[in-house]
Amino acid sequence: MTSPSPRNRLLLIFGLGLTQIIGYGTLYYSFSILAPDMAADFGWPVEVVFGIFSASLLAGGLIAPRVGRWMDQYGASRIMTIGSAAAAVILIICASAFNPVAYVAGIVAIEIVSALVLYNAAFATLVQIIPGNAQRSITHLTLIAGFASTIFWPVTVELHDHFSWRAIYLIFAALNLAVCLPVHFWITWLARQAARAESANQPAHTKAPGGTVIAEHRRRAFLLTATGFALQGFALASLLFHMVPLLGAVGLGASAVLVGTLFGPAQVLSRFTNMLMGRNISPLTLAILSAVFIIGGASVLIVSGDHLWGAILFALLVGLGSGLASIVQGSLPLFLFGASGYGEMLGKLAAVRLAVSAAAPFAFAVLIEQGGAWVALSSVVVLGIGAVVAFTAIGRWPRPEPAVAEPC
Repeated sequence: MTSPSPRNRLLLIFGLGLTQIIGYGTLYYSFSILAPDMAADFGWPVEVVFGIFSASLLAGGLIAPRVGRWMDQYGASRIMTIGSAAAAVILIICASAFNPVAYVAGIVAIEIVSALVLYNAAFATLVQIIPGNAQRSITHLTLIAGFASTIFWPVTVELHDHFSWRAIYLIFAALNLAVCLPVHFWITWLARQAARAESANQPAHTKAPGGTVIAEHRRRAFLLTATGFALQGFALASLLFHMVPLLGAVGLGASAVLVGTLFGPAQVLSRFTNMLMGRNISPLTLAILSAVFIIGGASVLIVSGDHLWGAILFALLVGLGSGLASIVQGSLPLFLFGASGYGEMLGKLAAVRLAVSAAAPFAFAVLIEQGGAWVALSSVVVLGIGAVVAFTAIGRWPRPEPAVAEPC
């Protein structure tokens, strides 16, 4: 595909960054803030609401491979456009659901729609429109999208001081409809223009970037990648959904929200540093580093207890790890397996990751309730170590031999 102009490429990355901020903020990060109000509305324990959300994550994981195939077949930007409209409609339906069955169906539907609009779809859009520069573009995109939690945690708390969770979901629906839908529609138009320019100019065929894992090791590399993503995904999902409640549980009180907001800037810092200095660092090394940061953050909070310095360092380290993990989620499959069938590969990996991490919100809530914050944090350390082992094992195998030019 003919690459867009530099101006359109910049607008593409900024546009996707904006829609990722809104998508993650409205469909993901806000839930932990609104969950207690949802539980009170239906007269349920809060663990039940997190259990419903865990089931919705599992549903999103189950549909991810099919969504990946749709992205390869019809174009990822087109899928994102449909997803934005669907997200707005489902948020409205969920906000209007006073029947418990309708509410559960709405929450599950929200996470299914998330597969159409969040990172995997955005990464596939970049690979399809600017394949030659996709890895750097993924880093730039995640740099912008890293502000999602920093913006939407305090915004959701502020809105919740004045509105019910139902009214907030209606506001979020309007954001998806008024901002994300037009941006994704424009990106779909941009993809069509690039395809038409390629067809008109009939450029020489360019082979899609290949992977670094030789054919006989692809299956084992996939299993190890999926294992690393799953373990890391469980650990991160546990911490992200319960960041503010967890900091409150260790004794920070009103400071928990303020400390939690440091997570977002730390994500941005890790991505910005990688953008400036990480050109020669492989995605595999970044995957290991991201897991190490998460282990470090959980360990610091275990040791520091209710001291503010420990909580701040915890939020920063977990933010650094999460920032790199988001880059790795898109760049590592491209690095290992190549651009051909990239959407479907992302979908398969997401299915494994989400199927495992789906239990995280519920399981972590139970661990905090029954065993305390220290037991819950220790489980994160163990999972992080497992992810490091899995990612490290991928690098044991030989890479493809570099192509040698045929003699004239």
